[in-house]
Amino acid sequence: MDFTINFGARPIESGDLLISEPFIKDQNFSRSIIVVCEHNENTGSFGLIINKPSLVTIEEVENRLSIDSPIYVGGPVEQDTLHYIHKFKDITNSIPLKDGLYWGGNYEEIQDLNAQGLLDDNNCRFFMGYAGWDEFQLRTELKEDSWMVSNMRLTNILDYPVDDLWKLVLNEMGGKYKVFANAAKNIRMN
Repeated sequence: MDFTINFGARPIESGDLLISEPFIKDQNFSRSIIVVCEHNENTGSFGLIINKPSLVTIEEVENRLSIDSPIYVGGPVEQDTLHYIHKFKDITNSIPLKDGLYWGGNYEEIQDLNAQGLLDDNNCRFFMGYAGWDEFQLRTELKEDSWMVSNMRLTNILDYPVDDLWKLVLNEMGGKYKVFANAAKNIRMN
């Protein structure tokens, strides 16, 4: 049986998911799922880790929002910056990723939705920091098999429990990827 997996076989697009390989060396990305928000081979890439909640709530970090949900660690770059993805198509200047998921947009409109009690962790997720790559860096990491790329639908991606998201996405990808979903966190434990 052939068990070759071509991790980065197709071009990356905004809205794709990057799934860390089970034993990635950089602990910032251990069992991470990243939504690619922007990708350009010549200028670099930007994404947000969607399954790493921090121990602080949004309202502890941003006093203009009263949401009792965790703020997520979007990545190791510029952790003093705030980013958000959401399901509100009418937010001015938001960037469509795919399947009804948007990145950024007019922050005052986000605050208005919060004041109306319409924001929660399943329709708007906030992040401190981001994952970033210089030109060609992500392509190099794909060639090194650090990441698997998935174009699975994002329609309900914020509804899944974050603790199980890495495993759920790999199972959804099916086939050979299911083997990774059940890999031990520590290879020495096998």
